[in-house]
Amino acid sequence: MDDQLSRVFSALADPIRRDMVARLADADAGVNELAEPYDVSVQAVSKHLKVLEEAGLVTRTRDAQRRPVHLEAEVFDLMTKWIERYRRQAEERYRRLDDVLAEMDTDTAAPDRQRGAS
Repeated sequence: MDDQLSRVFSALADPIRRDMVARLADADAGVNELAEPYDVSVQAVSKHLKVLEEAGLVTRTRDAQRRPVHLEAEVFDLMTKWIERYRRQAEERYRRLDDVLAEMDTDTAAPDRQRGAS
């Protein structure tokens, strides 16, 4: 799992990390702020942040004594492109299936019309 996309999806597999990302989408926050709503230690939150950092989802900066965590939104472009490619492929498969089903419906309706005409 060396590629960034795999690291990103793996990092987001955890519900606490997904929630942190959602909260960081609103505003940067410190570790203590991020830890507040969870029933886990600040150390555990720091470990979660390390996973998010290694995936490229967040960065930490120095602001005097504070080390705010910042969401790196560009990573979502990578995820969006990957998801969009497969969404388009799935839509194309469904469109072809719809065409086949419509053709089958037309084929089964044709004998009924012929019987009604006789």
